[in-house]
Amino acid sequence: MDRPQTLDSLDAAVDRLLQHAGTTVVLAAPLGLGKPHRLLNAITRRIAAEPTRSLHLLTALSLTPPAAGAGLQKRFLGPFLERQFGADFPVLDYALAMRAGTLPANIRVEEFYMQSGAMLRADRAQRDYVSLNYTHVARAVAERGANALVQKVAREPGGTRLSLSCNPDLTFDLLDEMVRLGKPRPLLIAEVDPHLPWLDGPCAVAADFFDVVLDLPGPAPRLFALPREPVNEVDYAIGLYASTLVRDGGTLQIGIGSLSDALCHALVLRHTRNDDYLAALEALSPGLADSPLVRATGGTAPFRQGLYGASEMVNDGFRRLAEAGVLTRRVVDDAAAMARINRGQATSADRALLEREGRWLDGAFYLGSSDLYRWLRELPPEQARGIGMTRVSHINELYGNNEALEREQRRDARFFNTCMMMTALGAAVSDALADGRVVSGVGGQYNFVAMAHALHDARSVLMLRATRAADGTAASNILWNYGHTTIPRHLRDLVITEYGIADLRGRSDGDCAAAMLAVTDAAHQAALARDAIAAGKLPADFSLPPRLAGHRRDQLAERLRPLRQRGVLPDYPMGSDFTAVEQRLARALGWLKAQTQTAPGRLRVLAAALPSAAADDAEAMQRMDLSTPKGWRARLDARLLAYALRRTST
Repeated sequence: MDRPQTLDSLDAAVDRLLQHAGTTVVLAAPLGLGKPHRLLNAITRRIAAEPTRSLHLLTALSLTPPAAGAGLQKRFLGPFLERQFGADFPVLDYALAMRAGTLPANIRVEEFYMQSGAMLRADRAQRDYVSLNYTHVARAVAERGANALVQKVAREPGGTRLSLSCNPDLTFDLLDEMVRLGKPRPLLIAEVDPHLPWLDGPCAVAADFFDVVLDLPGPAPRLFALPREPVNEVDYAIGLYASTLVRDGGTLQIGIGSLSDALCHALVLRHTRNDDYLAALEALSPGLADSPLVRATGGTAPFRQGLYGASEMVNDGFRRLAEAGVLTRRVVDDAAAMARINRGQATSADRALLEREGRWLDGAFYLGSSDLYRWLRELPPEQARGIGMTRVSHINELYGNNEALEREQRRDARFFNTCMMMTALGAAVSDALADGRVVSGVGGQYNFVAMAHALHDARSVLMLRATRAADGTAASNILWNYGHTTIPRHLRDLVITEYGIADLRGRSDGDCAAAMLAVTDAAHQAALARDAIAAGKLPADFSLPPRLAGHRRDQLAERLRPLRQRGVLPDYPMGSDFTAVEQRLARALGWLKAQTQTAPGRLRVLAAALPSAAADDAEAMQRMDLSTPKGWRARLDARLLAYALRRTST
């Protein structure tokens, strides 16, 4: 049969898959955006209806829109979710079944990374989770004997090629591993998505790379777009500290979430509004810009050479950095040329090569907002050539490829990742809980931490909030010990909370304990110090420096308030998916949730809200369909919302 076979129906594609795989389907599918949801639903429905067949799905990050919930949350999220995802968005059947505990017995789903927190109470998903470094996934999938792979692709405008676009991360590595293990090539099925941005370069292939190309008629569902999160003062403090560790002319890797958004906004401020940036640093921590660590490791001046992005995930932060002119350092795949460029000895041929083939951003997958996808679609060809979407083994590892080249390309690398908790001796907890339940997954975090230690001028930076809400109180995220570790303490490096930077690399246990105490919330410092003293890691006469008593969130908010009010540190630095009215509602609902975590808190809010006047914000009440509430529940919700809107109006 000539390749590729072109099909235009889901049933025909499923028939072709079953013809190839027989009764036992071992199916690989990309993480995140690259999953063909409609095809996967057709496959799982067919297998579920035929108990003599079995499906073993090997994948990760099965994205599903959040549930609207009930009460005020439903009033807010219901209309937003329909607008964000569309009424016809094909939610993954198997993901919903995993959460509900109703996955058919003849279907098994193994994931190496989960949507954060989505499967904490899904027993079967917890049992079938596979703990792997991102770079080891292709080998594991090959060892399972994958006999098929399904993937979304983009079609070349006016051409015949296809692009793996959002997910070249594992496909090429998987095929190489199948060859290495002497296993047959899996059936490759591509589903063309007209909304997926066409990207050229390493992720573009001839159409016959695939065995089957599925091109469904009619309109396609929207791409899964992550709603952008608000950034608060804690996030901004962490992002501002982190931005001082980035060296001009260096390399940047970041993750996703509000901490990364805050970091990218701080880098944009540093480059485009340096006076405001320096004022923010001084308000946060007087003298920070001239501190020895910042002078030795990073900087605070605008970028002259620019940065090169090398990150497994391309997100909205990189979009914003590119738009602001920060991502301007280019690399080429020529080790000798890169060495000359780095030494300031570039020849005219080297400069011509940079102009012709230079890349300012390399990634393995992309995921973000609808603005990110629009930006990628609309990039002029000469700018789009600067983005290289490629295999994860190239992005996340130093060894096994062209190490000499990658060392030259990744000079002064800063690897920024987030974690949930840290121990006082420098171990990080990023993916699971003490009882073994998985929150998300290791992903590439260990890869980047290890690479930071392997590159001579690189640093690993782990970012976390000093506290979290737990049972209505603020619990510390910096602990003496914890029953799970993602990054072991012997790989400790730089750690950032909203209270500062702890430099742990090469330090003694005693120095590490003291440094972590210095970035701990004031309410939890004494208990942590007692644990360290009891373990002999701090001397018995150790006393907390008086300056640490100011490590309180209310004091932090006060220092940054003028910058927030002036718009230097906005709520949505990457743009917002909410309307202006919805942004006001999001602030009010967030405040209301925080204030009602405990029974006493709920009583206080009720006592204040019930006798209060009607809301001044008629637009917000109308958006929530509470302008003329009917029934006691709706009237109570209206009072609570009106009170929250007033409390958050300034």
